[in-house]
Order: sequence, then structure tokens, then C-alpha cells
Amino acid sequence: MTVKRAESMSVITLAELLAGIEKLDETRAQNEHVLKLLCDQIAVLPFDREAARSYGILRAAARERRRNALDRLIAAHAHSRSLTVVTNDERDFAGYPGLVVENWARSDVG
Repeated sequence: MTVKRAESMSVITLAELLAGIEKLDETRAQNEHVLKLLCDQIAVLPFDREAARSYGILRAAARERRRNALDRLIAAHAHSRSLTVVTNDERDFAGYPGLVVENWARSDVG
């Protein structure tokens, strides 16, 4: 099995993770600590003008489907930097032209 390493995450992804932590009670401190450790190891990429441009392109290209707005932003961010989106919810990112998506949680990956 090949082990893959994430090198960066979108600031939009970080925002979603932080929002998820806000909903926690008993494991909140532990999850905040783990997220801090992750952010110490990988870059958190700012959403910039190129990402905004990609958002417009991808939104127009996939206007027929209603999608989660944050997933669209994450897709655009990855697209603007020619990065791969790693997700366990591949359907949310399907159909965006030029976007590479991988699911590392699937048993047939690696």
C-alpha cells in the first residue's frame, strides 16, 4: 500500500473543520489540539484572486447542479493551484472540468 501525504489545505477546509469543532462538547479540546498539530505540519493556503477566478469558471461550468457553496470554493481553490482534492465525498466534487479528485478512504486506493 502506498502512503500519501497531504501537503496543504485550503483555508476554506480549515474553516469547515473549525466549524465542526464548534459543535463538539466532550472531544472539543482533543480535536482542537489535533487540528493545531495538522496545521503545524501542512500549509493552509489563502483564498486569492486566482482561486476567485477559478470559482467563476467552475461555477459557470457546473451551473446545472446545486452544490454546497463551500465545496465549490474548495474545488476552485484546488483548481487554481492545480492541486488534487482529497475527499470521502467524491460526488460533491464530480463534474468540475480539470479538477482532480481522490478518495484516500476507499479500500481500493493505494
